[in-house]
Amino acid sequence: MHTFPWAAELITRALHEDLGHADITAAALVPATARATAEIIARQATVAAALPIAAQVFTTVDPQAVCQLLVDEGTRVAADTVLLRVSGSARALLSAERVALNIAQRACGIAELTATFVAAVAHTRATILDTRKTTPGLRMLEKYAVRTGGGTNHRFGLYDAVLIKDNHLAFLASTGATIADAIQRARQYVGPLVIIEIEVETVEDAQRAAEAGADMIMLDNMTLAALRCAVTAIAGRARVEASGGVSLSTVRAIAETGVDYISVGALTHSARAADLSLDLVATIR
Repeated sequence: MHTFPWAAELITRALHEDLGHADITAAALVPATARATAEIIARQATVAAALPIAAQVFTTVDPQAVCQLLVDEGTRVAADTVLLRVSGSARALLSAERVALNIAQRACGIAELTATFVAAVAHTRATILDTRKTTPGLRMLEKYAVRTGGGTNHRFGLYDAVLIKDNHLAFLASTGATIADAIQRARQYVGPLVIIEIEVETVEDAQRAAEAGADMIMLDNMTLAALRCAVTAIAGRARVEASGGVSLSTVRAIAETGVDYISVGALTHSARAADLSLDLVATIR
């Protein structure tokens, strides 16, 4: 079964947080030699995500555990679907249960919400993006879940793309620098291979950013009419992202303005965890 190297640290931290020095309940009640089989079950319709990572939790606690993934990642499943079956030390399964469920529940919820947004903009040119509004320490997991749900990752951090935001521009304006100056300075610093995006709030600034050579222009909190005007003004010279005030009730209309991307912070900061449970289905003492 495929494992995710980046998940190992997350799993180690989560297990240490939950287990501490020992699971004293399991140690008191379950013989060390007992074996069991358990299943993770979706109690609601959702999108399967991070099941291999949940399996990795079990094999971290019990390296001899055998896990079987019963649905593919990204599959939309009905309520009461068995997602994963695991056999191994009964103590280990009980000790790993909460961490495995926490990871899978969080990821499935994000994937489900993402898939809903993606479906809402079907047959437009718009791609749904995530943001950096992630739970501290869980960014890789949450952005993985977005991809599993059919969305696309924006930058992972401050290190892999330039995004010149309003506060950067406010600082530069205090020194007399312009949008064109900001883009030129960024280009000189990062070279030609790193994407330079800039956030603007007016059609006029969008046109200035396009003329200055921005690779991507974020139109922040603009009305639908302003979005359409900005897309026309940019005229294909840069990719266009809409941001701010995006919800399931507004995303379709935003997509129909002709933007290339729509970033949705809610994918990671407001997704509700899916209702999953782990049930023991067989035990051997």
